[in-house]
Amino acid sequence: MEDRQDLRVHGHPVLGDPECGREVTIFLDGRPLKAREGEPVAAALFASGIRVARYTGGKREPRGPFCMIGRCTECRMLLEGKGTIMTCLTPVEEGMRLRTPGGGEK
Repeated sequence: MEDRQDLRVHGHPVLGDPECGREVTIFLDGRPLKAREGEPVAAALFASGIRVARYTGGKREPRGPFCMIGRCTECRMLLEGKGTIMTCLTPVEEGMRLRTPGGGEK
């Protein structure tokens, strides 16, 4: 599992500490990442320092979470067995296998 610094916000003055589910492993383009069960996939990726969710078709420009409420569709990724998901709305589950559309495939 990658050993990255946890970039989650802790001790927020209004929201407090994040509710933490158990630590699980998800996979992004074959790489294992630490995540917290139940948190949005976008939050887990962001906490691991990953900002790009997909690349555009033509120019292959990077796109990532923008609104975090499911309105903009910029955070779309491919989830094995489910197809395209909105990472800001999809909760983390143990063993999820995600792919970055338009890049990152190995």
